[in-house]
Amino acid sequence: MTEAFTRPLLATIQSVHQASRTTGQLSTEAKNHALEAIAQALETFAPEILAANQQDCEQAQAEGLPNALIARLKLDANKLQGAITGVRQVAGLADPVGEVQIKRELDTGLILQRLTCPLGVLGVIFEARPDAVIQISSLAVKSGNGVVLKGGKEAIHSCQAIVKAIHQGLAQSDYPAAALALLTQRSEIQQLLELDQWVDLIIPRGSNEFVRYIQDHTRIPVLGHADGICHLYIDQAADLAQAVAITVDSKTQYPAACNAIETLLVHAEIAPKFLPMVCDALQAKGVELRGDATSCQFVELVPATATDWATEYCDLIVSIKVVDSLDAALEHIDTYGSGHTEAIVTQDQETARKFLAQVDAAGVFHNCSTRFADGFRYGLGAEVGISTAKLPPRGPVGLEGLITYKYQLVGDGHIVQDYSGPRAKAFTHQDLT
Repeated sequence: MTEAFTRPLLATIQSVHQASRTTGQLSTEAKNHALEAIAQALETFAPEILAANQQDCEQAQAEGLPNALIARLKLDANKLQGAITGVRQVAGLADPVGEVQIKRELDTGLILQRLTCPLGVLGVIFEARPDAVIQISSLAVKSGNGVVLKGGKEAIHSCQAIVKAIHQGLAQSDYPAAALALLTQRSEIQQLLELDQWVDLIIPRGSNEFVRYIQDHTRIPVLGHADGICHLYIDQAADLAQAVAITVDSKTQYPAACNAIETLLVHAEIAPKFLPMVCDALQAKGVELRGDATSCQFVELVPATATDWATEYCDLIVSIKVVDSLDAALEHIDTYGSGHTEAIVTQDQETARKFLAQVDAAGVFHNCSTRFADGFRYGLGAEVGISTAKLPPRGPVGLEGLITYKYQLVGDGHIVQDYSGPRAKAFTHQDLT
């Protein structure tokens, strides 16, 4: 890292850090006003944002970038309006800052409180996904955090246009525009990852290789998931028509998403009838089908390899495997699942209960599409990403994932010595309303 590159970047990060010391103190009304101002500015600048995105998409296509990346990059009018709706939905959510989680009298006049507070500065690094700028910025404002955004070069014009609009909106509010910054140079990524003194959380959004790189090159805590290998298990007691509809939606509604299924598991008892039904429906949507030896007995498929079970396609490709029991399906998911989202289709409630209880994933669904694993659909307003970590936050992460807490203790000359020794005072430890 050279001194020439470090100084401007460090100054930017320190400016965000300084601004974040005040954003956590703003009232709910002030933050909501800022969010409405951002929403209005995005609507005003929509033509400019969409034109910038069109420029990025044309450049990406000219450079031959993968279809999955271009799908994430594209921001049409409907997608932009959905993101703006998300901003207003965030404004309608309860303020997560300043909540009193514990209020306890330790002794007369010695009062302990545990209060929620912002994390500080979020560093968000993403490939494509310009709508992530809107989602994360709105959540950062509502949670009182500063945010440093670094988009991929393929989304540079989109990101600049969106941040321009957001800054225009913040200028009409009491929320400091300095609390939100956009980085534009690739060389700044590694520098950002080294600034653990100033950045409190890194949120990467992109391919599994990209997220793994971020996780492996920083001491800053990382929120995210490296893989999105999701499964749908069709049980012998499934409603087959329902199972076909759920399968098609889970794979084709948005195949580039991390919550789209990559593997379809089918119980052997229904495979002869179900596989022709579901394969016809998937092929009608342009899906390439790969299958194990058993499934190839019932329909014509490309033979699957061992690599297919561990692959996140992010494309119109699905691998199919026939299993002889629920336990076999659970074993396959345990071996190849990424802890993202897993689903079962069945009318047998005991089978569903076992699946929901035993599958270890951030999202476990029964008789519905895996595509519901989304912060907006969960009513979180938006999401900063999906975490597959065991410790919280887990799954789609909204406001609750961007706060922490601190203990405040207020006394009146109290000292620990008075509570030690043979004449020690006793603590009252009385919870207060």
